[in-house]
Amino acid sequence: MLIEQYFEKLRGLIDEIAAHPEPIRQAAKLCAGALANGGMIHVFDSGHMISSELINRAGGLVAMSSLSFTLNVINMVKARADSAPEKTLSYGYIEHVFETNQLRKGDVLFVGSVSGKTANVVELALQGRARGLQVIVITALAYSKQLPSEHPSGKHLYEAADLVLDNFAPYGDAMIEFEGLEYPVLPASGMGAAAVMWAVVAGTIDEMLARGLKPTIFPSVNRPDGKNLVAQAEAEALRKGY
Repeated sequence: MLIEQYFEKLRGLIDEIAAHPEPIRQAAKLCAGALANGGMIHVFDSGHMISSELINRAGGLVAMSSLSFTLNVINMVKARADSAPEKTLSYGYIEHVFETNQLRKGDVLFVGSVSGKTANVVELALQGRARGLQVIVITALAYSKQLPSEHPSGKHLYEAADLVLDNFAPYGDAMIEFEGLEYPVLPASGMGAAAVMWAVVAGTIDEMLARGLKPTIFPSVNRPDGKNLVAQAEAEALRKGY
């Protein structure tokens, strides 16, 4: 029974996304424009599969690059736990992301966060825009608007972007309330974001071809000659820029 409910909800989610194509088309135009002018497409998400779904995938764009960064300090001293200062966020490490010079003015930066409230993703988007990148965010608008922002500016991710793509996840993300369980089950955000982003890829390919530019597509590495074909595709993308 729950399986059938899940697929029903999933069909409804995809239908909702398909009913709002204009932001997806706008994102595709920004991506095609960036690639046509020597830019790149960077994809960052806070852990809900967008980066791993899109990068190095058969049928996907070679020009998409995954962005990730982390700062972990592990130094637990239990005897001093009561005197530990409140957590404060230093944005120096986010500035360092841009200072590596891998993200440049004119590039497209996708930033994904379901809640859109956490300080680091908001800061990443704000600094990206300030540095001349075109920032496109993937978030759950209805969910995010009900949550307090953790960024000092009070902004949510959707308020820090050039363009917003909605994955249409509900408040709390999970789609189905099931008798006997305390909380709803089966989140919408991962599948919704994947559908949105592959639609952006489809639109980007359309836009590139309309400009007379042939984007480089990843072949399957699992074919008998797959490794050579992938290497050729990567070399072609490096030569053309897309």
